[in-house]
Amino acid sequence: MTLKKQLGIFDLTMIIVSFVIGMGIFRTPANVAAVSATPLIFYLCWIAGGIVALCGAMTYAEIGSRVPTTGGYYTIFAYAYHPSIAFAINCIILVSNAASMAAVSLVGSEYIVGVLLPASKDLAYLAVPRNAAEVKAMQVTVAIVSIIIFYGINMLGLRTSSRTQNVLMLIKIGLVILLIMPLFFVTKDADLSARIATTASTTPTPLMEYIKGFGIGLMAASFTYGGYQQTMNLGGEVKQPNRNIPRGIFASIILIVALYLLVNIAYVKVIGFEELKTSKNIAAIMASKIFGSNADIILSVLLFFGVLAYINGSLLSNPRVMYAMGHDKVFPRSFTITNRFDALKYPLTLFAAVGVLIVFWAEEFDRILSFTMFLDCFGMALSAGTIFYFRKKTKHLDHTGIFKMKLFPLLPVIFIAAYVFIGVSIALDYKNNNHAALTGIAVLAVFMAIYYLFHRKKKKLSIDN
Repeated sequence: MTLKKQLGIFDLTMIIVSFVIGMGIFRTPANVAAVSATPLIFYLCWIAGGIVALCGAMTYAEIGSRVPTTGGYYTIFAYAYHPSIAFAINCIILVSNAASMAAVSLVGSEYIVGVLLPASKDLAYLAVPRNAAEVKAMQVTVAIVSIIIFYGINMLGLRTSSRTQNVLMLIKIGLVILLIMPLFFVTKDADLSARIATTASTTPTPLMEYIKGFGIGLMAASFTYGGYQQTMNLGGEVKQPNRNIPRGIFASIILIVALYLLVNIAYVKVIGFEELKTSKNIAAIMASKIFGSNADIILSVLLFFGVLAYINGSLLSNPRVMYAMGHDKVFPRSFTITNRFDALKYPLTLFAAVGVLIVFWAEEFDRILSFTMFLDCFGMALSAGTIFYFRKKTKHLDHTGIFKMKLFPLLPVIFIAAYVFIGVSIALDYKNNNHAALTGIAVLAVFMAIYYLFHRKKKKLSIDN
């Protein structure tokens, strides 16, 4: 069936913005600041993350235009690589998505536990508990319970689960606007230039420390920019793709970069660069400093509801990938079985269970961030690399109106190189991330072993068929 071309520039722009703007912007700026020697490095991480996102969005858009399929990652890997790679990487992506869900659930728990246990009135360290172990346990419990509750909601069927998504974009856009507002309320004595001048270190920093800090900062920023890869699924539904896809992608990424930079300037201006490095509930801290002590409670509750919507969305979409893999006999056929509410009970149960286990294992957002981003480095670099295969195999489509990016192969090379750099940075930072890279490699090895145990006779799919 041929997909109807019905998306214009504005439609495409808004869709990509909705894919990208998530909950990371309310937490990861603290991670970027913590590894940035100066505010300049801090802002460069966010600008570089936007450039990488632009290169990736263009690359995935062309892949989707050349191979218009509803199978997404699973299909392009099956076409371009050996079946063992396709199987292992798709499993890695599912684990990474479960880890992202776990990470976001911990972000929400940090905020809501700060409301439930307001042990400190010092706004610089809002809601820091007297007993750190008690609060960590409560955060883990809240995160796990959140996943379990929305697992139950999704088990009631698509109609029930989809209704909880209707207000997601309104909440997220409202929160971003709320975070930008302090730029217009802060007095001159908290001027950004003064903050930068007073927080810049007078001690020379070795070049390798700058590079290492930039790599880890880019990792956290890239997590926040994630979602643009979904452009792969839109190439066949955009009007005049050669004109509208690059314009829509460019407009959306520029808008997202501008919003993220404004939010981060507001964080530095209100909280201060050095204080930002050690803060977690940064949005609540800023709201309290600008709008009063009750504002942090309101914002934290809204953020928590935004997190719940993200959890619900993850449980809504990822099991359907497992369902497709079950249909192709890559996963057991039982993954295609539904309950009386037409919910995918086995894929849903497995995905929720993996998310809960990751929360229980990691306990902290920072540990999950390194783990999930290292897994993403495999998926992002290898999936973007398929453009070289598909350019050759679908050369006959070049003059048929499909989207074909300019500056090829520069854009995919920049994108792949960036994720290789992030992966290396995570591996070198093993002392601070509890060997996240080794854990990720071990997970990949396990899935490769599973493939050769159960699917070694499966043949590579051919795009020519």
